[in-house]
Amino acid sequence: MYLSFRESVREAVADALEAAGYPTDDLGVEDPPEGVDATLASSVAFRLAGEAGAPPPQVAAELAAELDPADYGYVGAVRAQGPYLNFFTDDAYLADTLRGATDPDWGHLPDRDTSVVVEHTSANPTGPVHVGRARNPIIGDAVANLLDAAGYDVDRHYYVNDAGRQMAVFTWAYERFDEADLPEPERPRAEYRMVRYYRRGNEFLENADPDAVEAAEAEIDAILRGLEAGDEATYDRVGEVVDSVLGGMKRCLARLPAEFDEFVKETRFMRDGSTDDVVARLQELDPAVYEEDAWQLDLPDFEKTLVFLRSDGTSLYTTRDLAHHEWKFDNYDRAVTVLGEDHKLQAGQLRSALDLLGNDVDRLETVIYSYVDLPEGGMSTREGTGVDLDDLLDESIARAREEVEDRMADRLRGDDLTEDDVERIARQVGIGAVRYDIVSKQPTKGITFEWDRALDFEAQSAPYVQYVHARCCGILGEAGLDVEATEVGDVDAGVLDTPEERALLHTIARLEGVIEAAAVDLEPHRVATYTREFAETFNAFYRECPVLTADDDGTREARLALVAASRHTVANALGVLGVAAPESM
Repeated sequence: MYLSFRESVREAVADALEAAGYPTDDLGVEDPPEGVDATLASSVAFRLAGEAGAPPPQVAAELAAELDPADYGYVGAVRAQGPYLNFFTDDAYLADTLRGATDPDWGHLPDRDTSVVVEHTSANPTGPVHVGRARNPIIGDAVANLLDAAGYDVDRHYYVNDAGRQMAVFTWAYERFDEADLPEPERPRAEYRMVRYYRRGNEFLENADPDAVEAAEAEIDAILRGLEAGDEATYDRVGEVVDSVLGGMKRCLARLPAEFDEFVKETRFMRDGSTDDVVARLQELDPAVYEEDAWQLDLPDFEKTLVFLRSDGTSLYTTRDLAHHEWKFDNYDRAVTVLGEDHKLQAGQLRSALDLLGNDVDRLETVIYSYVDLPEGGMSTREGTGVDLDDLLDESIARAREEVEDRMADRLRGDDLTEDDVERIARQVGIGAVRYDIVSKQPTKGITFEWDRALDFEAQSAPYVQYVHARCCGILGEAGLDVEATEVGDVDAGVLDTPEERALLHTIARLEGVIEAAAVDLEPHRVATYTREFAETFNAFYRECPVLTADDDGTREARLALVAASRHTVANALGVLGVAAPESM
């Protein structure tokens, strides 16, 4: 409904401009200024003031006089207010919103017949996922969910670095050291068991005598050369380490959850010859130079050159990533990559090199994020190991469980809730708090995760929004309705005439517009902002408009339909963010 109304507004502004003899290249359709009770507005009068030789309020009034609202779908009134042309909806808009939002897929946009690959996380398989990198899978998963809701055909990829020096060191260390000489693993899972070898190997390379280090480096170099030469035995050796570590990392990421359609290995583009092809084409480019024993691209927009081939004939990560991205372009209409701020230079050089190779780089988009910190003393963790994502999730669940048990003490004593229920809710709330707190911030801004804020049921946090969904489910359940089906039947939306009811309907209607705008800019934090606004609007409705004890049956049925529509709205918005929508809290 919102998108249809917006299209009607655009048509109306274009018609008014044409009728008044003005150009129609800029319609200026946008959200109304603060304090204006309209659904959409046009600021086009600002642009026309000079051409019209009149102040913007006079131009806006002239344009409003050209329009009959009845000629445009869902437009109930058009009014000039100061320099703005303001558009108001009609009753059909709210009635159709109520009817449409009781569909479980409410807010999801039509299929665009456009494929998108979203690459995110892609942490090197050298050990557990660290909390500092937690923003990547959370933002990446939300971006993928957002594009899916906006009608794109989305694949989620994890690019596995299985060909670099780190993996050669890891493989050498795994084969070199005995488990009996290693400390106990921090958790009984593969990546925690395997990372001990990696840490021991690096410690050896830093502290052993020079002759021993030289011998070790020769073995590590042989592994790298074996990968470049396509030696199957070397691939198998490295693959054993990579697959074991990656298996554990997958289990960690599944807790968020962040799941992937494909784990694309870097060595794939060495084995199929595409990296060699990229190297040959790069060497033919004018900016290609051989200096300091390496082939490099001298890119004018960057202070550092891009090295793409070493003197010994081995390729680099970026070289293989160029082949990887050309493969993306061959298989998808768009490619989105989520990267930490430390990869910003690399991402820019990659884009320039792809452009020089003749690729349409407008199809490539990058989301850059800053890192997550914890406050001093914010978490206890094992000495010397840092804070892993598992640690953060465990503590968040534990804190959420304490809060849930305190709030539900009476229901627990009455056997209304089982311990399994409490555990389920604690996980939904605890992990939801982590995801929501991280995804709700603009990615480029550094954030410090704070427990009290993230788990505050009263503030603008995940529990605050999740509680709205639980409250909707509770109301529908008390009314004897199937919470999943929420069959409310035909109702008269016209009885929903209080300011709180109409404000809630207008907020519900905005979801598809929020999804569309956030998808255009790859900014899922806009959806989080919407959920907070929605929760405030719903709570105002809940305070002022009794549902089960409404004055008459018609009002009761209409308000139940509004609650069902609210449930779908908040559940689907939270779903984009990857945050669970509990049925009870």
